[in-house]
Amino acid sequence: MEAQFLQENQPQVFAQLKKSIKHGRIAHAYLFEGDKGTGKHETSIWLAKRLFCTQLQEDDPCNTCNNCQRISRGEHPDVIQIEPEGQTIKVDQIRQLQEEFTKSGFESSIKIFILSQAEKMNASAANSLLKFLEEPVGNFLAILETESLGRILPTIQSRCQVIHFSPISKAALQKKLQAEGLSNETSRLLSYLTNSYHKAVEISQNEWFNETKDAVVRWVDYLLKRDPQAFIFVQKRLLSQAKEKSQQIEIFSLLLFYLQEERDRLLAQGSWGKEINQAIEAALQAQKKLQANVAFQGVAEQFCVKIIYGDSRQPEKRA
Repeated sequence: MEAQFLQENQPQVFAQLKKSIKHGRIAHAYLFEGDKGTGKHETSIWLAKRLFCTQLQEDDPCNTCNNCQRISRGEHPDVIQIEPEGQTIKVDQIRQLQEEFTKSGFESSIKIFILSQAEKMNASAANSLLKFLEEPVGNFLAILETESLGRILPTIQSRCQVIHFSPISKAALQKKLQAEGLSNETSRLLSYLTNSYHKAVEISQNEWFNETKDAVVRWVDYLLKRDPQAFIFVQKRLLSQAKEKSQQIEIFSLLLFYLQEERDRLLAQGSWGKEINQAIEAALQAQKKLQANVAFQGVAEQFCVKIIYGDSRQPEKRA
């Protein structure tokens, strides 16, 4: 379960925490920071289970005892998990947490709270949490999870041990996506676009993404054949998919992926692939123009001209 995921994807974090537990050096508060899907929450759950498990197996939680099962279900009275209500974590949620920790009748000598998406605390909630960390009630372990360390108050950061979660390797992400039934090509594409499993799944289910992916595949086919239809295709199909800046950049990210796939195919066949390398370089330059706020239509059409005709002359001059 959590241990296998962490061993495969966050071995340094996993080893660090296991060593801290072995030597009795668990921090008073942790701040887990990293992209979504990198294992922050899995680590929080593993740590809670490790501290409460009654049947440890080779220093890992058994996942079968009553405590492990209740933690998995979110039902253990001494492990409180807090998530945003709507768009934010509100001060009332933190106050309720403090009240829970002052009640008697808890089963264990230590209490744990896990704060997911901690960057979404509003100002009042953050100040309330800071006071809680400064003036702890009883013996507890605080675990804050965040995708945006810069949005956490420096005073809160200073009271936590910050642990960085590295992006998941592309190979591991591809393997996990394929295990979920996605094709080899789609898994490679998604791992090219993001290093987050959850984000990859979200992208794969997005209607705009799937429509645009198919359009870019067709566009690349025209480009590789040096077919002038590629120029027309920008106006007929791509413009309707590129209404927002983020969509425009995504289109060129898809383009780069498929051009690189073609380069790899040629290399596997023993071909030099000079022209495809030039196309990739041109796509990278076009992407930089987009990021500098040059209009998408002009960037895409100039790219087509360069690939099809090899210079900046307009298509009609070659007709």
